[in-house]
Amino acid sequence: MTAALMWASSGTAGKALFLSGMAPFDLIRIRVTLSALFILISLSFFSRSLLKIRMKDLYYFLVLGGGVMALSLSSYFMAISKIQVAAAILLQYMAPSLIALYSICFWKEKLSTSKLLALVLSLSGCYLVVGGYNLALLQMNTAGILWGLASTVAFALYSLLGERGMHRYNPWTVHFYALLFAGVTLNFIQEPFQYLRVSYSLTQWMYSLYIVIFGTILPFGLYFVGISHIRSTRASITATLEPISAAVFAYVFVGEVLQPFQILGGACVIISIVLLQWQKEHDELSPEIIRRQKNLTKGNHRE
Repeated sequence: MTAALMWASSGTAGKALFLSGMAPFDLIRIRVTLSALFILISLSFFSRSLLKIRMKDLYYFLVLGGGVMALSLSSYFMAISKIQVAAAILLQYMAPSLIALYSICFWKEKLSTSKLLALVLSLSGCYLVVGGYNLALLQMNTAGILWGLASTVAFALYSLLGERGMHRYNPWTVHFYALLFAGVTLNFIQEPFQYLRVSYSLTQWMYSLYIVIFGTILPFGLYFVGISHIRSTRASITATLEPISAAVFAYVFVGEVLQPFQILGGACVIISIVLLQWQKEHDELSPEIIRRQKNLTKGNHRE
């Protein structure tokens, strides 16, 4: 939930930077590069053991960070640079449906009545909160819509792969190496560190720093911590609190009035989160998944 609150503000900050003249791809590269650097410095001083990974897992982190996370971060900001922030958020929050579908088909996770209801409520709530009934999606920029759909798939994959990595590593280890490999990929797609030679203003750099800390380092790290406790399906649905937070921020700081349908949508998302916590996750998993997770945990302790 804290991650959702932080993400809610970073999308608006990114839109402000694009309107001020900052190139979307420059912000994306600044975001991952500084985030990886800050986490590296922090872990080096306070928990160096979390920087250790096995050589055989390098390929996993390359896929998670250099592929999936790079696409997730890029596609979301590319989407909001071309379409409304609300529309980009709405498209991205189709991801919980993909995560639930994958978990049911391949991880044998049971689709309980409470989880199905929570999924429907969260998606419906997002639609209402961002004013989906007023968004002429089919008339929007085609490239923006495609980037938004790409962010949906990438966010779902990121959640699923991240959960797999946390069977073996601390959430902050997974988060750091995902950012590190994402930074390597994104910085070498174009001329490396070219954005350092652009004359961006102090205000633009301060907004960028805000997105680095409160839109990347803390929320993605907290989201992984959440997944380690409640699994990716529940965590992704809980994260749909983001559009509610964005609407509340807009009301408090900008004076935008919340419409009755938006308030109803917020209530739907909150109810969905309550439903998710109503029943323990292990009661909804197959015995095979429970056994496999226990074996993984024992294996980690032995190592």
